[in-house]
Amino acid sequence: MTITPSTFSAEELLDEMLKWVQIESPTYDPAAVNRMLDFVSGRISALGFKVERIKGTAPKGTQGLGDILRARTGGDGPGILLIAHADTVHPVGTLAGPLPIKREGDKCFGPALYDMKGGTVMALAAVKAVMAAKLLKLPMTIIINPDEEIGSPSSRAIIEEEAAKAKYVLVPEPAKGPTGEVTTGRHAFQRFFLTTHGRPAHSGWTNKDGRSAVRVMAQLIEELESQSDFDNGPTYAVSVVHGGQWVNCVPMTCTAQALCVARDMDTFHKIGRTLDGLVGVRSDVRIEIERGPVRPLWTAHAGTMDLYTRAKRIAADIGFDLPHGQHGGGSDGNFTGALGKPTLDGLGIMGGGAHTHGEHVLVSSIVPRTTLMARLMAELA
Repeated sequence: MTITPSTFSAEELLDEMLKWVQIESPTYDPAAVNRMLDFVSGRISALGFKVERIKGTAPKGTQGLGDILRARTGGDGPGILLIAHADTVHPVGTLAGPLPIKREGDKCFGPALYDMKGGTVMALAAVKAVMAAKLLKLPMTIIINPDEEIGSPSSRAIIEEEAAKAKYVLVPEPAKGPTGEVTTGRHAFQRFFLTTHGRPAHSGWTNKDGRSAVRVMAQLIEELESQSDFDNGPTYAVSVVHGGQWVNCVPMTCTAQALCVARDMDTFHKIGRTLDGLVGVRSDVRIEIERGPVRPLWTAHAGTMDLYTRAKRIAADIGFDLPHGQHGGGSDGNFTGALGKPTLDGLGIMGGGAHTHGEHVLVSSIVPRTTLMARLMAELA
């Protein structure tokens, strides 16, 4: 039996995607993420996988995370590892507010439809088709994690453990740009936790005796972000800023998080030196920097390029071109690619507006790219 575009229906797959989107699942709401995983678990179990739920932990900066879902079929030998995530950046209420589901021609809008519920639905449809045609030659493990959007601090160890045993890794994160590039490498990501400690005072009475933790944090933000080189890297982005409790009190403490991106290891180390160099005292305010989750640099290697060459050939047979590249926007492919495992990322749906209120997918990309994933899975041995 041959898998062709006629195996899949764009409208049926889109309908399934919208069911997923209607279960809002922001990372920092573990109950919401677990509701999503309850739903996904049933879908994967129906394919014949043995599904395991692993309790999430509470890394720094969180109040706890959702569970990790791991599913297996076909034995324990080296096989295919498929990685996706259930968490999103959109808070509960986004559907009823700034980003309702709507269709405008080839575009369909909805929170996390592009990143990455659409691609996950397509990947599971591909698995179903390959298994129904009895074309799956290797064991398969699926990991759905709850914390990809914050660097996978809870799930990284399990991802790397499974990757060590895998022969191939497929990641249905969204395709890149208008040409639908797949990803054969990803920039390195470092997260840092910044804290400033000032001196309290009454803002309207003894203001001059205080030292504002917020003021110094504002200086650090400007200093870091002004060093961003958007063409060549590095880039710095500071957010999640919290400082002070009462406006009539000079703030004693301010916290923030920095996300820093590097295209190469020299830049990666430069970023570390830059952040470490901020530690100390400025204007009588003490500055602390703590390192957070890291996504290692993944550059294309022979195993990944062989996997890409196969995918490009299959795409050409289906009828579309498949460019590739090293991209920003970290994913769990960083971990597996950096381990030297043949990893092909960005296999998912085409669209745009990730992490914004304009997030959308291109319906016309659903069938070709689902067919690509299915044919690739069937070919791997």
